[in-house]
Amino acid sequence: MADSLTVDVVIPTAQLFSGPAESVVAPAIDGSIGILARHEPTLTLLSPGEVKITTAAGQVTRFFVEEGFMSVDEDVVTVVVERAKPADN
Repeated sequence: MADSLTVDVVIPTAQLFSGPAESVVAPAIDGSIGILARHEPTLTLLSPGEVKITTAAGQVTRFFVEEGFMSVDEDVVTVVVERAKPADN
């Protein structure tokens, strides 16, 4: 897919999300950060808050996360947190 990301959301015991996405918005320690395809490599600490993943079809998946980190490298976004739960729970 052109202009897409591969996104993984993981906790120590499980992979909660893995798949293609158009964008990711996450609660970085110094404010909200948005990631699109071809974003520069990034490593950032995350604060407790909401991670929002939007697919090319416009579907949105949301997770409430605790502290952790997010890395971005070559259109792969990895969110690693101690605890997370789907926002609809």
